[in-house]
Amino acid sequence: MKSIKEQVSDRLIKYAKINTASDPKAQSFPTTQRQKDLAALIYNELKELGADEVHYDEEKCIVYARIKSNLPKEKSVNAIGLIAHLDTSPEAPSESVKPWILENYDGGNILLNAEKNITMTPTDFPALKDYIGKDLILTDGTTLLGADDKAAITSIMTAAELVINSPHFLHGDICLAFTPDEEVGGLARDLDFERFGADVAYTVDCDHLGHYSKETFYASEVFIDIKGLGVHPGTAKGIMKNAVEITAEFISSLPEKQKPQFTQGREGFFYITSSEATCDSGKIELIIRDFDLNEFKAKEGLIAEISDSLNKKHGEGTVSFKINEQYKNMAEVIDNYPFLTEKLKKAIELAGVKAVEEPFRGGTDGAALSFRGLPCPNLSAGYENAHGKYEFACIQSMEKNVEILKNLIEIYSK
Repeated sequence: MKSIKEQVSDRLIKYAKINTASDPKAQSFPTTQRQKDLAALIYNELKELGADEVHYDEEKCIVYARIKSNLPKEKSVNAIGLIAHLDTSPEAPSESVKPWILENYDGGNILLNAEKNITMTPTDFPALKDYIGKDLILTDGTTLLGADDKAAITSIMTAAELVINSPHFLHGDICLAFTPDEEVGGLARDLDFERFGADVAYTVDCDHLGHYSKETFYASEVFIDIKGLGVHPGTAKGIMKNAVEITAEFISSLPEKQKPQFTQGREGFFYITSSEATCDSGKIELIIRDFDLNEFKAKEGLIAEISDSLNKKHGEGTVSFKINEQYKNMAEVIDNYPFLTEKLKKAIELAGVKAVEEPFRGGTDGAALSFRGLPCPNLSAGYENAHGKYEFACIQSMEKNVEILKNLIEIYSK
């Protein structure tokens, strides 16, 4: 039988080679059919492992499974759910991922691609210093790895195999679910609670081994339309209204220091995801994030203030906008169930890992699920540099996550 180390490295490499990028522009759900390739593989793997009630909802692209309780019938405990997402970020190339293993990292520069002269350095990525002596799974520097969230799938599947093959390990019902389109706001919207069967649940997502979260951002997306008026520049005086310039005015009116590259911890931000403009028209898409509800509402209000100001300057109807709420801070719900994070912290510490609670600077499926009635904190999956070509996963971190999940299952059995 393979060691846990071999299992997690083999699984992540196998999963990483399957392109499962989601598509924010798609009107279908799931947004890409290729996510079904990984879903089908996980379904078959769970069947082979001997999991119970394995089900693949092909239309919704969700895989469910249960590992039934082996506790005495008179003992009743909460069924624990574990959730990870199938898709990878569309923000970086994900076709033809070429994962490879760097053993015993020495702390120096890492040559990812000799042909293209792509190197990852500790100067650019200081977190590398935390992985000296560890084994890393990397790419060739031309694609993301997809450890977000395939490192989580790897840990959950390996923990499931470990439990199934350990008949003397006592546990309650363990419910598994793998869902699509988290990266583009899917947020497990089609998860069937009755089929899933969990009383309590945890998502596994994000970086930094041992970190866990009970809160996420408040989040909204903003779509801004700008109407210009184009004429020949030689006769433009008093007539032309250049939407390129107005688009730039809007962007420059956002607070300089409230951008992702200048924020950390509990600081919120405006993130411009795209902009385009001609003299006749312009479009800006951005997202707003904050942990504090009042600050979040103030940020939404600033969009209206900038729009009003530009309309006064350039004429009514020049700027219009639409704000769509994406998700809320799940702390509103999870703070009512402190045992969820207390048990998770204990599971992390039992694995010999320092437990660090930190606000999740993003969104998880758990944010939406918590407001749907299934409180769902998050355990980090242990990858680094997600959504980019320098993403990597540490094999020892995934090993530890398997141990943490096993500890969590055992804690709930008592």
